[in-house]
Amino acid sequence: MTKGNWIPVKGAEGKHSKQAHADMPEGTFEREMSKEGFLGPAAFFHHQRPPTGWTSFEGPLRPRAFDLGKIAAPREGAGPWHAPVILSNKAVEVRYWKLESLMPRLSRNADGDTLLFIHAGVGHLYCDWGHYLVNQGDYIYMPRGAMFYMAPHLSQHLEMLVIEATNTHFVLPDRGLLGPHGFFDPAMLETPSMDAAFLNHQKSNSTPWPVEIKKRGTISTVTYDHNPLDAIGWHGDLAPVRINVKDLRPIASHRYHLPPSVHTTFLSDRFVVCTFCPRPFETDPGALKVPFFHNNDDFDEVLFYHAGDFFSRDNIKAGMMTFHPSGFTHGPHPKALKKMLVQDKPMTDEYAVMIDTRDPLDVGEQASTVENIAYVDSWKTRE
Repeated sequence: MTKGNWIPVKGAEGKHSKQAHADMPEGTFEREMSKEGFLGPAAFFHHQRPPTGWTSFEGPLRPRAFDLGKIAAPREGAGPWHAPVILSNKAVEVRYWKLESLMPRLSRNADGDTLLFIHAGVGHLYCDWGHYLVNQGDYIYMPRGAMFYMAPHLSQHLEMLVIEATNTHFVLPDRGLLGPHGFFDPAMLETPSMDAAFLNHQKSNSTPWPVEIKKRGTISTVTYDHNPLDAIGWHGDLAPVRINVKDLRPIASHRYHLPPSVHTTFLSDRFVVCTFCPRPFETDPGALKVPFFHNNDDFDEVLFYHAGDFFSRDNIKAGMMTFHPSGFTHGPHPKALKKMLVQDKPMTDEYAVMIDTRDPLDVGEQASTVENIAYVDSWKTRE
């Protein structure tokens, strides 16, 4: 994710703007072609027609959409390692986990750090460090090796993204000139509490207590005759942390449409996790007010739609996930282009989780069963 040393090029031809994403030649559609996501050198083309106006698109590069709400829940109370893998490569694994009752077994990930994103429901998470009451929109970071289990609260059920940093870690990105408190203050990160709920649960007489440990994609089970979450205290600088999307403060510019990388929330070696939250639209008359067309040829792009009105997409609802493999031009749908320079409301109204991976992703078997195969045609221009 660094700029590196590039072949020095400075050039321009024909009708073009001087500022990216603003003041484009009248009647044109801008397309960005860049290196290293949006952090390397880039070229900006001004087209007479939308660059996604294809009449057909065949082959494995086609954009795909999955309705994860239709994914079947694993057996009653089954843990995250029984949830289906939606997308994966050697550096990341993305599952969609539905939990409808108390887990009968604890879980531990020995393959890498785990990031949970709570899409629906309210529940309890117990781990080595204590207890969380979790809610919609929570990110929960679990260090590699953390032991935990979850239970829905009352009649609720939980639906979660499970994002694994395989054989590595999650860290916070360097905010550079923005400073460490931009987007969110690290002081907002909450560690678990050894509260009454945690201590009372240690008194439970339920036996046995099996723990499912995932290592190299295979589950081993270790069984105890007591609750292994029996710590009465801890100290150190390693712990789970939690932050809710409503606590994020998006970076905005009223004269320039910022690239999605500015919303990076968690960083790993070969991928990033970004969060889109409600923010003001750009107000400068010449500034682009929708995502720009782009060739992101170095990263596969994944978007999970959590809540709100997804203004750059058509016929996409909460609980769906889109997947754009690297190597083709993509951008806003034709419906969104009608508001490319003028929006009819002051702010966006969406929450979404974006995962950009440096290595190509494979689609899981169950994901294919809930695919909207018409998604590729949604960019076709409609009169």
